[in-house]
Amino acid sequence: MRIEINQLEQFNHLASRGAHHSASSLSQLTGLDIHDKITDVSLVTESVLQETFAGQQYIGVQVGLEGGLSGETVLIFEPDSANQIRQQIPGASAAGVMAGGAFSEIGNIMIGGFVDGWANYLGVEVDMTPPTYLEATGTRILPRLTRREAAAEGVFLFQSKLEATDAGLEVPLYLIPEYDEFVSLLAGRSNGPTVPAEKLTVFNDFAEQSAQRASEQIAMLTGLTTDVDVSQLRFMALSDMAAHIGHQTHVGSVFEMNGLPSGYFLLLFDEASASAVASAMMPGGEDVSDSMMQAAIEELGNILTSGFIDGWANTLQTSIEHSPPEYVRDTGTNVMQNVIGRLDGDQEYAFTIDSAIEIGGRETQCRIYVLPDRDELTRALDQIPDS
Repeated sequence: MRIEINQLEQFNHLASRGAHHSASSLSQLTGLDIHDKITDVSLVTESVLQETFAGQQYIGVQVGLEGGLSGETVLIFEPDSANQIRQQIPGASAAGVMAGGAFSEIGNIMIGGFVDGWANYLGVEVDMTPPTYLEATGTRILPRLTRREAAAEGVFLFQSKLEATDAGLEVPLYLIPEYDEFVSLLAGRSNGPTVPAEKLTVFNDFAEQSAQRASEQIAMLTGLTTDVDVSQLRFMALSDMAAHIGHQTHVGSVFEMNGLPSGYFLLLFDEASASAVASAMMPGGEDVSDSMMQAAIEELGNILTSGFIDGWANTLQTSIEHSPPEYVRDTGTNVMQNVIGRLDGDQEYAFTIDSAIEIGGRETQCRIYVLPDRDELTRALDQIPDS
């Protein structure tokens, strides 16, 4: 089945509005000034779900949809934010039924904000079944069907972040519709560019494999243990990308890609991570000057970018070259905004490969972003031969 890219943009936009509605509802329930920060949709595989929901006790609210939209949808709260919400809402801090009842009502209201927007856009009537309160560890918080779909095809995961800065509250939300149902909704309501859904799955698998190869190359160059924390194909508004990386100062390299597709490749470290990696690349692990750090990060960037892009070109069966590294040292927001400003001015959304690599433990981390031209990527994906 072919996915309409314009449809994916519209549903992501509606999800952003749903997150805004959720923030308003949560503000009323808690008395805090809560705002929505970012929303994106990712096609994620079973391994990414296991990374995302690793080893913690999650709280979820599941509802069934009937009518113009059908299937099960689950909204998931992370443990820390759930505990903070418990402290703000009367009755939610108690154990057992009261806690479940409070969170069921919160989830019901918040899911309704997402579903109403989708139903209005589609011009259909949608009924929601009564909410079911869930507590489970790791991916067991997800419906069995979602886990089966993730293993077979991948699932679409909507991620939003709500925050109340004055209260130090950050609420990551995860909303997962049924895969087949959602793909059917995305299938050709207009005449915009489309891509086969299964080709996105191929590309998502490639993203994981490329991140793993990059991790192995870093380990070989630095002698530090590495591990891919997460790697996924995201689809998000360009305006949200800068917020996604944040205001912390980053050090790294930017490369322009030329070919099919064109676009940009970013390799970014926080300052402490850049210093640790550059030092590990030097004989004896000596302290590094700014110029030595720049040389080390550029060298590492060249190696990782070549491997990543070569694998990408092989997967897409196209030719892609990259520019020499452009060294950057600035806030993540500024770096991303600068790169976004170089993309086609008509492009408001983008597919991006987003990978995080742990180096020597969580205190050192590398982030890789690939921002291709949307229409060119669509054409390249469409050219991948059917398996």
